[in-house]
Amino acid sequence: MISKISEGITVSVETFFQPEYSNPSENEYMFAYRITIQNNNSYPVKLLRRHWYIYDATGSLREVEGEGVVGLQPQINPGEEYQYISGCNLRTEMGKMYGTYLMENINSGKEFDVTIPAFEMTVPFKMN
Repeated sequence: MISKISEGITVSVETFFQPEYSNPSENEYMFAYRITIQNNNSYPVKLLRRHWYIYDATGSLREVEGEGVVGLQPQINPGEEYQYISGCNLRTEMGKMYGTYLMENINSGKEFDVTIPAFEMTVPFKMN
């Protein structure tokens, strides 16, 4: 698991290769990732937007930006956490992702960026 704290928010990531949704002969590799967002601040926050940078082993970059995560803009109260699972497809056996969440301090209305730490996605047989 990879974790990073920024602006009082801890973002932790776990990744999983999904062979049942992958097709190596067609250069299609599917990964799932579980993200846990913990609010260590004294105020509630709302996750407004996400911005991802996704690289495969050839160095190709894709950017994904949009509202919320998995169709939601969750509110996370002080001391609480929010967890979700999503996925990413790659054209190579290895890649990495990182990015930012745009959050809002619900009490003040102030918006701020939270870092999503870089994490790698690698098919298990490549780790030997």
